[in-house]
Amino acid sequence: MREKVTFYINRIREGRLKEMRRQTVWIYQYAKKYWAAMIFYTILGMISTVVALLLSLVSKDLVDIITGHQTGEVVKTFCIMIGLNVGTTLINLLSDYASSWISMKVDAEIKTDIFSKILVTDWESLTNYHTGDLLTRWSRDASNISSGVLNFIPNCIIYLFRFISAFAMVVYYDVSFAVFAFIGMPVSLLLSKTLMKRMINNNKRSAEMGAKMSGFNQETFSNIQFIKAFDLIHLYIERLKQLQKEFISMKLDFQKMSMGTSLLLSTVALAVSYASYGWGIYRVWSGAISYGAMTMFLSLSGTLTGTLHNLTSLVPGAISLTTSAGRLMDIVEMPQEDNSHDEEVDAFFSRYQQTGISLCMKDIRYSYANSQPVFERAGLRAHPHEVIALVGPSGEGKTTMLRLMLSLIVPQGGTAALCGGTARLSDKDAEKIPLTASTRKLFSYVPQGNTMFSGTIAENMRNVKPDATDDEIIEALKASCAYEFVEKLPNGIHSVIKERGGGFSEGQSQRLSIARALLRKSPILLLDEATSALDVDTERRTLFHIMKDDYPRTCIVTTHRPTVLSVCTRVYAIRNKQCVSLSEKEIRDLINK
Repeated sequence: MREKVTFYINRIREGRLKEMRRQTVWIYQYAKKYWAAMIFYTILGMISTVVALLLSLVSKDLVDIITGHQTGEVVKTFCIMIGLNVGTTLINLLSDYASSWISMKVDAEIKTDIFSKILVTDWESLTNYHTGDLLTRWSRDASNISSGVLNFIPNCIIYLFRFISAFAMVVYYDVSFAVFAFIGMPVSLLLSKTLMKRMINNNKRSAEMGAKMSGFNQETFSNIQFIKAFDLIHLYIERLKQLQKEFISMKLDFQKMSMGTSLLLSTVALAVSYASYGWGIYRVWSGAISYGAMTMFLSLSGTLTGTLHNLTSLVPGAISLTTSAGRLMDIVEMPQEDNSHDEEVDAFFSRYQQTGISLCMKDIRYSYANSQPVFERAGLRAHPHEVIALVGPSGEGKTTMLRLMLSLIVPQGGTAALCGGTARLSDKDAEKIPLTASTRKLFSYVPQGNTMFSGTIAENMRNVKPDATDDEIIEALKASCAYEFVEKLPNGIHSVIKERGGGFSEGQSQRLSIARALLRKSPILLLDEATSALDVDTERRTLFHIMKDDYPRTCIVTTHRPTVLSVCTRVYAIRNKQCVSLSEKEIRDLINK
């Protein structure tokens, strides 16, 4: 007893019980919405228990009637038994349906909620997690909770009711049989203590291994072209085998523990069962009870032992449930983006939609976590009808600057704002609005790499403007010089794009991405090496179309290609953690290199 108290004290000191309580409260926010359905499921389980107990009584009476040769009651009692069995079957079917309905509803709600929260989570915090890990948490852990919401509290009530009612029947008919219900209890309690420790470790290892496997598969299939190009197929097959070996080893370790536990519990159950048989035979032989009563006691003894085992098994189930909750809470409790200024941004856009919006950044300071500063007192300005270029060596901060503009990351100092019309940040009377996640709706962005989704060209375009007409889509495709190949396709804008832009060259995918950004008609357009796969002539024509467009668009491009600079209004070079505006001579020197 002292050892057991010490164990729970240590658990409390370690904070595990406190953490489990916090995770349980988090799960409750989903479960409480389905309390009526859960009560219905619980009532069905309790009714099923009552019917099963009545069935035991009827079985007792039937045996006593047969052994007493009371033929007049056999048919009636047998019919009652059939009716109870049919009732049990119907209740179980209804209970299974209720269980499936609740699980699916909770599963869908949790996954939708987690999905939406992941999308609004601070971008930099989210990058600490591998995509495979996020997918595992979103799918497996959410499903574990949805099934656990139903299987824990209702089943706990049902099992307790079943144990108490069966025990009450045993005591009512013969109190001596009640002793056998508790023979296996010390063993079950001892095993629950051991299982609790091992279940916590196993659940963590299993979740980590699942995320590792998911991440490996996702990265492999996403980069299959690279794997083929470098002839790495054998290497990746061996890596998969190694991961599978680790996974199987982990599962077998836990399986061995489960087998040992099951063997011990089965041995105890057999011992209790045979002891009950022996005691029942003795009581019948001595005339204390009838044959029917003995069969009832044996049935109830099995019910008590099984229910006690079920109650004990809820402990590791609760640990698994709270472990999954903890893994999801790690994601949803990360910092969220600030989307509280949507109405303010909409009003600001309405006022300056015709004249355009300027982007002004001053004295910006930023460094990624655990790294050297990227910017110190950096600044730039960009106005409507301008094409502003950002140049500099790879890794110097061009993409980081665009992330700051999009508020994917937040500067640690300085001022970043949108200004009405061609106003500058320093203009005292200019209306300004700080950059936040809410201002992101005023940007169109074409990042590096292929960002096309599977579906038709038109569906990809309408991702950014659902109500776009076919004519608007074609106009945007023409502006990006994409329509010259799209119109030659058999189905035109309704031609299918495969996953990751499959079926189109890198240059064609880039032009489609630019068209999608132009279609949105955002006041600010960001192009991150978005013309790198285009030939010089197509690149110049695309930028020329953007510049001559009557729409008051502010365009900012990052590039390594000097040829782009000749069509830019202003060029900033990232040097010494700052954005330096280049003179015309410096720009010519870059072009002539």
